[in-house]
Amino acid sequence: MIENENTWANAVKNNTTDEFHKKFDQALESFQKDLGKTYPMIIGGKEVFSDDFFEVKSPSDTKIILGKFPLATKEQTQNAIESAHDAFSKWSQTPYQERVSLFRNMANQFSAQKFTLAAIVSMENGKNRTEAMGEIDETIDFLRFYAEQLEANYGFVKPTKSANPKERTQSVLKPYGVWGIISPFNFPSAIAIGMSSGALITGNTVVLKPASDTPISAFQFVNAIYKEIPSSAINLVTGKGGVVGQAIVESPLVSGIAFTGSKEVGISGFRTFTRESPRPFISEMGGKNPVIVTESADLEKATDGVLRAAFGYGGQKCSACSRVYVQKNIAPQFTEKLVNKVKELKIGKPWEKDTYLGPIINDAAQKKFERAVEIAKKDGKIAYGGSVLKNGIYQNGYYVQPTIVTNLPLNHQLVKEELFLPFLCVEEFENFDDAIKQANESEYGLTAGIFSQDKKQIDEFFSKIEAGVTYANRAQSATTGAMVQAQPFVGWKNSGISGKGAGGSYYLTQFLREQTQTICNEQ
Repeated sequence: MIENENTWANAVKNNTTDEFHKKFDQALESFQKDLGKTYPMIIGGKEVFSDDFFEVKSPSDTKIILGKFPLATKEQTQNAIESAHDAFSKWSQTPYQERVSLFRNMANQFSAQKFTLAAIVSMENGKNRTEAMGEIDETIDFLRFYAEQLEANYGFVKPTKSANPKERTQSVLKPYGVWGIISPFNFPSAIAIGMSSGALITGNTVVLKPASDTPISAFQFVNAIYKEIPSSAINLVTGKGGVVGQAIVESPLVSGIAFTGSKEVGISGFRTFTRESPRPFISEMGGKNPVIVTESADLEKATDGVLRAAFGYGGQKCSACSRVYVQKNIAPQFTEKLVNKVKELKIGKPWEKDTYLGPIINDAAQKKFERAVEIAKKDGKIAYGGSVLKNGIYQNGYYVQPTIVTNLPLNHQLVKEELFLPFLCVEEFENFDDAIKQANESEYGLTAGIFSQDKKQIDEFFSKIEAGVTYANRAQSATTGAMVQAQPFVGWKNSGISGKGAGGSYYLTQFLREQTQTICNEQ
């Protein structure tokens, strides 16, 4: 069992939060000295620059240019794939013990740099400082956990029962080849590095395309590791999804894809990638995650849990709670208590000490928020929020109010569609069976939660809910915050394809295929 990093929780436990904030401020100041820097792609073990580039701007203040990255061409992407293909033979033959050691060293290196890496995340995608640190902790946990899993399973070599006394047999899991890794903006370190590590530590080679809104965190990893492994075993290619992502998905040299993003892009990529031949496609494709609050619930815990799940990082998590089903007789009390707590949340620059909610990621997200608010005003009632914040410190960023909507019809589009925003729909139910039914009436099945003091209801919830990651009475967050090794992160239905979760004991096996080996001893 690994020891999870838990930096902020340990600071609270040890009464060292002032030291935490001091280190974060120092790291932030240090990173700001590199603002506007031009970064390379890394292809074939070499840094690759280009005159054709894009700017990475902070969503908190778009006047802040964090860096510049090359806009890769289709040919450059193909070159990265070919380089990874050429490197596969050497890297896949590297003893698993060496790979384990390398990734443990990388985890230690990231742990030593955690405050700098967290400051980058905060400026890059708008997470507050404790959430940014939580993401870096998760990144480190992935590196350590996957190293432990590979070691505990002896490189996934397992003797099997021989068919007869004159034979010796074993099962060996072997890497496929080149993996394309396509990662999202919301966890630019943990998801990008977690998926890449799963492929790389098992002996595959990697072509990583980070989200264009947030490529700096992925660069930190690739830049740290590529010189430690065979040349070209990992490649970083930046640019447009329609160019880089499409080239990866369409390449016959790519043996597998690991993708996190929207359902539409994921399903389209899966169909394209598997059109000509069966190939593994590991995906996590979002959610519309419900919470059920019954009349026996502790409303203090329930409102805390829903608030943190719905509005932590502005609802821009695949696991965020976006709909709540509250028993009718307590719905007014629940909603009033929740609204009063949400009113107290500080919205501001995410890297500042007391900020809870930073910006949403970009202009497209802001426009989506405005459309959702218009629909909510027409078809329901806005209990709180609904405004875009434009003045003062907000004028150059993408800031919106956390929004709570009631009185929408059952199965309304705002209750069904993933928005990826700080936007929560509160629905009412009469009896518990109806609540379960309504919670399950979704194409998604990622996370779900319940607040109830009735053990029978909790048991029934776990038995009947159609979601991969489930929680009961979790005040720290009703649907988010899964911990590596403790809570494998897996989506059902249209939330995922493989049915096996990141940070769990079955995850690495997805990057491997089985070979049975039989040696006959008969002379």
